[in-house]
Amino acid sequence: MSEEVCFWLASQQDAMLAMMEKVVNIDSGSYDKAGVDAVGEVFADFFRSHDIDVERLPSGNTAGDIFRASIPGSGNAPIVLMGHRDTVFAKGEAARRPFTVKDGRAYGPGVMDMKGGLVLNAYVLVAFKKFGGNPAPLVALLTSDEEIASPHSRRTIEDTARGARAVYNAEPGRASGNVVSGRKGGIFMVMDVEGKAAHSGVNFQDGHSAIHALAHKTVEIAALTDLSIGLTLNIGLISGGQSVNTVAPSATGEIDMRYVRHADRDRVIGEIERIVGKEHVAGTLATLRIKGEFLPFEQTTGNASLLSIYQKAARLSGLTLEGEFTGGCADSGFTSAIGTPTLCGTGPVGGKAHSPEEYLEVDSIVPRAQSLARAVAATAPLKT
Repeated sequence: MSEEVCFWLASQQDAMLAMMEKVVNIDSGSYDKAGVDAVGEVFADFFRSHDIDVERLPSGNTAGDIFRASIPGSGNAPIVLMGHRDTVFAKGEAARRPFTVKDGRAYGPGVMDMKGGLVLNAYVLVAFKKFGGNPAPLVALLTSDEEIASPHSRRTIEDTARGARAVYNAEPGRASGNVVSGRKGGIFMVMDVEGKAAHSGVNFQDGHSAIHALAHKTVEIAALTDLSIGLTLNIGLISGGQSVNTVAPSATGEIDMRYVRHADRDRVIGEIERIVGKEHVAGTLATLRIKGEFLPFEQTTGNASLLSIYQKAARLSGLTLEGEFTGGCADSGFTSAIGTPTLCGTGPVGGKAHSPEEYLEVDSIVPRAQSLARAVAATAPLKT
């Protein structure tokens, strides 16, 4: 790789901050199609201004579209720079607390999760476009719905990553400065319970309480938690009933399952299905549906090799870091699961995601961009 790439990136911190300000100040919650697409257009215009091809893949009337930018390189197996444009914040949040920089930290909704990482990816792509040195075609994939488990983006993510040399996912670097070498999978489920209404004073015995049944199921499902293998079951939302003096005719509970090993998924889902199907209260009936799902990002030989490549690149950029495990989910689990070497958390360093205190360390922007560029240049081909 030409060192011009790194020299140029070193000169671009102010420009990267300006671009972060532009996209952070656009509301882009997962269900805000117009906002998510507006963020995508900012990046598309940036790529086009540097003569980089951009493809826009429609996602329907409710989800943001997917943007995919690419530059050519040798061989036919690309290196993918991945990230998502959606945030967890409601409309109006950007106006309430717009992008600011104070005491070396940038603040604003989605600044580190993960608009900062998208800006980093974009500038690395442009650097290789300007100066060359990329050992393979480069693809920047900007998805639209990761915060809700990528129901619309997952197929494109897998199709883009299938057969690629590597995927670098620019989720934020950890507050420790580390990248992410492992993540839990997550399955988000809803159990709906049907019962029968009755007056709780006059004919209590004629009712079948859905809330009572849901309570039994909640306790049994929570008991499946096994911290020794990183398995947790959390029933985080419940609702139900008609009135305080009516036996509850319906109830709903939402389940968050987190797990480390692919091998545990089907076994635990089977146990949950058994519990949901059990008639804890006579005359009640319950069903289970999966609302969203992430796959675990497990360590593999290919993933470990990519981490080693990135660590060497980071040292050349003045950083010393390790791979770190986190319980949070990300799209990196999808790309790793199909066998593509994957590294996550290559974006700028930050912390307190999903909160009003979310921040990004400004001084991490350039060295993390240089580390990614050097890692890309050192990524060996898987096929030609």
